[in-house]
Amino acid sequence: MIPLRDNVPTRSFPLVTVGLIAANAVVWFWELGGRGVDYHVYKDGYYPCTVNHQCIAIRAGGIIFRHQLPWYEGTFSSMFMHGSWIHILGNMLFFWIFGNNVEDALGKVRFLLWYLAAGVAAMALQTFVTLQFGTRTDASIPNIGASGAIAGVLGAYFLLLPRARVLTVIFFGFIFLREIAAGWFLGIWIALQLWQGGIGLTHPSETGGVAVFAHIGGFAFGLLTVFLVAKRRPLQPTY
Repeated sequence: MIPLRDNVPTRSFPLVTVGLIAANAVVWFWELGGRGVDYHVYKDGYYPCTVNHQCIAIRAGGIIFRHQLPWYEGTFSSMFMHGSWIHILGNMLFFWIFGNNVEDALGKVRFLLWYLAAGVAAMALQTFVTLQFGTRTDASIPNIGASGAIAGVLGAYFLLLPRARVLTVIFFGFIFLREIAAGWFLGIWIALQLWQGGIGLTHPSETGGVAVFAHIGGFAFGLLTVFLVAKRRPLQPTY
């Protein structure tokens, strides 16, 4: 399922949402330039092994990477990095559709700080699962992407606007458009993450390298904290 738009207006221009999308775009084009995406992913991504200091060297593109960024640097640098056009475009589409209304509810400064905290919480759960259930090799694979922080936004939206309507492209043998209640759309999304997470614990290779527990951690953070930090209710759907 791919969301195209929702039916909830905002009180003001979503400056922080647009600014974060712009920041992700700038970092993406920086990755594309210079030594390329793969190099920067391995050099500047986040490694779970930096928490327990048991990293192993990784060879990528003829280069051996022996020294990773400290966890407190990699956590934030990785939050703005992506591995492909599909990766960044998909993340930014979700963020644009759902982020502006959560920003409207939290306020601009609070939303920015909360978004970064969601990214940290997402990475914390992914790190815990990787170190507890994975190997040293698993923990020495870089994690990147804004999806953990964006999952926090999705969790917040799930509680704030469950009855909003989301125009969605649905792939089910054929392609069609349908408006779906946000509660159903986001409920299906997190259910898929939980299902993939269960598979990932027993068959890590079958998740396709997606950090699904970052998605789960971010979503849970959004659910647990949004009403603690929201300043007001967002505007209601237009129909």
